[in-house]
Amino acid sequence: MANFPQSRKRARQGEKRRRHNASFRSMVRTYIKKVDTAVAGGDYSAATEAYNQAVPVIDRMANKGILHKNKAARHKSRLNTAIRALK
Repeated sequence: MANFPQSRKRARQGEKRRRHNASFRSMVRTYIKKVDTAVAGGDYSAATEAYNQAVPVIDRMANKGILHKNKAARHKSRLNTAIRALK
């Protein structure tokens, strides 16, 4: 445990940020799963709609630093490839 006031405060801030970032990561995963579910169901229009909703969320989290930019690009690329395979 932190011993000094400054380190106690930093521990509090770190915990608060960890919980906040965890909720953002969970949200991104949910959007990705929606696309995967639509692709698994074979529904091209639903998959495209889910993808179009997921892309801005993925980009926003990459800009905030929740996801690495390359990881965000990889997710978008793989989702898009899966959707194009449905055609």
